[in-house]
Amino acid sequence: MAATSSSSSHRSRLRLIVIQALAFSLLATLAARLYYLQVVTGEEYQGKAASQSVRDVVVQPERGLIVDAMGRPLVTNRLTWVASVDRTLIGRMEPRTRRALLERVGRVLDLEPRQIARKLVLCGTVGAKEGVCWNGSPYQPVPVAQDLDDATALRINEQPEDFPGVVVVQQSVRDYPEPYGINAAHLLGYLSPITKEELEAAELGGDSSVNGASVVGRAGVEKEYDAWLRGQPGFQQVLVNANGEVIGEEGDIQAQPGDTLVTSIDAKVQSVVERQLHEMIRIARSTVDTVTGRPYVADAGAAVVMEVDTGRIVAMASQPTYDPSVWVGGITQKQLKRLYSEAAGTPLLGRAMQGQFAPGSTWKPFMTAAALTHGYSADTRLNCSSSFTVGNRAWKNYESGAYGYISFADALKVSCNTFFYRVGYDYWQRFGSDVADVDAKDPLVEEAKTFGFGRPTGIDIPGEASGRIADRKWKLAYYRSMKDYYCGIADKPQDDKTSDFVYKFAYEFCVEGYAYRAGDAVNFAIGQGDTIVTPLQLARGYAAIANGGTLWEPRVGKAIVSPDGEVIREIEPSKGGDVDLPDSVLTYIDEALKTVSREGTMAWRLGGFPLDQVQIRSKTGSAEVYGKQSTSWVASYTDDYVVVMMVSQGGTGSGTSGPGIRKIWEALYGVQGERVVPSKAAIPGTVPPEKLPVFGRDGSILPPVREED
Repeated sequence: MAATSSSSSHRSRLRLIVIQALAFSLLATLAARLYYLQVVTGEEYQGKAASQSVRDVVVQPERGLIVDAMGRPLVTNRLTWVASVDRTLIGRMEPRTRRALLERVGRVLDLEPRQIARKLVLCGTVGAKEGVCWNGSPYQPVPVAQDLDDATALRINEQPEDFPGVVVVQQSVRDYPEPYGINAAHLLGYLSPITKEELEAAELGGDSSVNGASVVGRAGVEKEYDAWLRGQPGFQQVLVNANGEVIGEEGDIQAQPGDTLVTSIDAKVQSVVERQLHEMIRIARSTVDTVTGRPYVADAGAAVVMEVDTGRIVAMASQPTYDPSVWVGGITQKQLKRLYSEAAGTPLLGRAMQGQFAPGSTWKPFMTAAALTHGYSADTRLNCSSSFTVGNRAWKNYESGAYGYISFADALKVSCNTFFYRVGYDYWQRFGSDVADVDAKDPLVEEAKTFGFGRPTGIDIPGEASGRIADRKWKLAYYRSMKDYYCGIADKPQDDKTSDFVYKFAYEFCVEGYAYRAGDAVNFAIGQGDTIVTPLQLARGYAAIANGGTLWEPRVGKAIVSPDGEVIREIEPSKGGDVDLPDSVLTYIDEALKTVSREGTMAWRLGGFPLDQVQIRSKTGSAEVYGKQSTSWVASYTDDYVVVMMVSQGGTGSGTSGPGIRKIWEALYGVQGERVVPSKAAIPGTVPPEKLPVFGRDGSILPPVREED
């Protein structure tokens, strides 16, 4: 019994020793770990702990200016009172307290509480609404309203106890000074908040110039030169506690303002062009169309002024237009709907480079170039009859006028359609009477492509339309894409909803819509049918005739200048190709277009104009479009500039656009009555300055210094 008790006591002592040893080893391990963490790697973990309590608040940079060639501001920045809400702070409030605060803020800012709440939701989280949610730092106050009046800003700032977590400060937003009352919305473009996808792409690409609170260029030069204009954001480092509350400031990195973009636009010329385009449209709408018996619709228009020898854009206008300031601070759904509304004329569409229209008779100089280099000559005489029959259709001259056998120059002067019908029909008979041969030779089509039609000009504004050359390949491709649709109509019995014309067209298209017939060829020769161009393409084509054959890529940007006035980059003219025509052909066309201004279809609009001193070459056009009124065109140029104006559904070329074209030329050269007064020219010295504006270190901008100055 004693032995058993002794054995049990021994085992107990042994267990106690084991437990003591185990406890000692655990304490030793813990001590070693603490020594490692606090002594060996203490600094590393201390840095990590510190970094977890420091947060970066983004300081947005001031966006760069956009100025015209004389240094006049086109887009600047202004300070505005902006109300922001600290989402972290109100997120810790009781629901009832938070709701009461949002209602109080909403009453002061004239916003619904739910509108404010939506803006505070982080993008990518539950309940986030695209375009409304907050894409920035969760530790940064979220802007919920801007352009507050002084009284509202003062009320919130002076009563912080009533508006906890609400901050009202002055911030920089885009402003439009409108020198000489210009609009230039389609040239300048607009800004909107960066999207989640754009931000992710920037982060992957290592681009630190944007962040979740950035706004970026969406159109015009704001988009094309966004990387220069946006600047570099700064960062304010704040200390936060474990609950995410800001408890102090650690330091900051200053934001770097964006660079200034100098454009080739001249605000004074832009003003004249915009006014004249608007006036021509207004007059057209009060003029009765003799064909339809009702006033012209004149639903849209565009005008371009380009330098002949550089391709630089001096002015470019489009109607209808819009106020670019609607985008500042966020556009409403109602405003956005109007910009895209067809009933409002789709104001967001810039007709000068995105609008596509049949060129009408302004096409004829390019067709003349093709003919004079493919079998015809200056001595050629063709019959300008009142009509020309192709198949079973009589293709008529304007008002059925007839001038007998005339030259190409005379055909341009009087804008004879039947003359050019004969040229188009001749080439079709010689090279392309096989209607299914998509590779048939066609000198007229080839020359049009040489002049750059059917492809973008390469202007430094995004979203340019390419136009269309309606040749054999295009017609076959169109047939293949639309065959099922039209055959579907033709294969069914005609119903009450389908007109005789549509039913007959559908049947013919289904059977032979691929065929490039003589009618297509003669239509092409006078700029009618399915061929369409932009006003900018037409201006570049005429510039090539004027400058000896160079196709320039149009440019709006002229230079990038840093905030301290240093020229970072000069944007040189860019050559897009050559038309490669003999000088004799270009000279022939040039002389013929002079007669259009003196004796031809534009002469009645230039009576008394000093054409000996300012030699304007011109070509008018009235493009017919099925179901619509005629499109008015005038294309004109001198040795210095090209001026093109177009009014959709506006009537005849010289009849509608002619007076506006004259006014623009008078402004460009300082024409007063029948005299040229250079000192009255819109641009000092008549032609744009080669040098850039002078940028002072104090922020002042002075006009360029000319050599003669």
